[in-house]
Amino acid sequence: MTEGWRVYSSRRVAPLLALGFSSGLPLALTSGTLQAWATVEKVSLQDIGFLTLAGTAYTLKFLWAPLVDRFVPPWLGRRRGWVFLTQWLLAASIAAMGLFSPGDELRTIALLAVWVAFLSATQDIAFDAYSTDVLHHEERAAGAALKVMGYRLAMVVSGGLALIIADQWLGWRATYWLMGGLMALASLTTLWAPEPEAAPQPPRSLQQAVVEPLREFFGRPGVWMVLLLIVLYKLGDAFAGALSTTFLIRGAGFDVTDVGMVNKVFGLVATIVGALAGGTLMTRLGLYRALMLFGVLQGVSNFGYWVLAVTPPHLYSMAVVVAVENLCGGLGTAAFVALLMALCQARFSATQFALLSALSAVGRIYLAGPLTPVLVGWAGWPAFFVMTIAIAVPGLVLLWLMRDLVDQLDVNG
Repeated sequence: MTEGWRVYSSRRVAPLLALGFSSGLPLALTSGTLQAWATVEKVSLQDIGFLTLAGTAYTLKFLWAPLVDRFVPPWLGRRRGWVFLTQWLLAASIAAMGLFSPGDELRTIALLAVWVAFLSATQDIAFDAYSTDVLHHEERAAGAALKVMGYRLAMVVSGGLALIIADQWLGWRATYWLMGGLMALASLTTLWAPEPEAAPQPPRSLQQAVVEPLREFFGRPGVWMVLLLIVLYKLGDAFAGALSTTFLIRGAGFDVTDVGMVNKVFGLVATIVGALAGGTLMTRLGLYRALMLFGVLQGVSNFGYWVLAVTPPHLYSMAVVVAVENLCGGLGTAAFVALLMALCQARFSATQFALLSALSAVGRIYLAGPLTPVLVGWAGWPAFFVMTIAIAVPGLVLLWLMRDLVDQLDVNG
């Protein structure tokens, strides 16, 4: 085993794969998979677009992140205790979504989706803080890659595989019950994962937990450019993916099983290759060059959807596009997660990471979700996917302008 790959066997790094899986499992169940279910049951495109607002919790999680920084559960430590609690609440809540149907009870299932998104965001707060605290500096790239790999594997399982299971075997309701069971199973990894070697003391008061992380972060030079970069870096990717499942089924003419099978097989392989390669390449390239290279690739990969929009539906062409999108998107996300880790101070990692990751979701929730149906209705699918490539450019330009600051983050660890 070469030195570059040995880091993945570290006791601190390895559990992040399964923990990343549990972190990623709920997102598709309240977005893409729910979107497919609603599409099959003839819910209007506008209502499907506004279902994406269920993910608002991901953009607001910094509001209750100080509670995760301040209070320590009586089990499993400061970070793992919160992760374990939210995992079991999520298991029950995801299963509850299977009791309803978007075609007949859209409001009820939308409210449940909001609750699941809130719990998922809370799990993310604790998990992101845990991974930031537990990893050594030299393990950060590999840790970020495994987090992304686990997250995207979960997206394949709760997205592509869930579509096949729902369409061919169990139906939509039982599929959600199965996903709840997977969440409960994933929680076992939390029991095995180690505590950070030098866990910082929690803030002494809730006021300190709220004020000090913000004071420390916003006192840094260039902070507003950093925040803008976080919003813009994956914006093109967010627009391209906002209604991708609906596009493949309704716009490109593929059936549900084909979409699910391609996502399962080709998405899975591309996710594994992209995550492992991303961790190794980041170690060699450094943070800035990895962000730039992977950002260009994730933007250009949107062109594949344009190809699908202007050509007859063909299983092989969809397979190539899905594989490339998963590979490039995974690379970009791995580098982006490493950037967020580098920006956090360990004592306030829950609040600061939550603030930064919430900002990264602003584009996906408030821009891509509501605006994508409007842009598609105005310009059509082919022109829309060309627009998503242009939307990716401002983030890359800003990254280039900030290259010295990003390099400094990489040096300081």
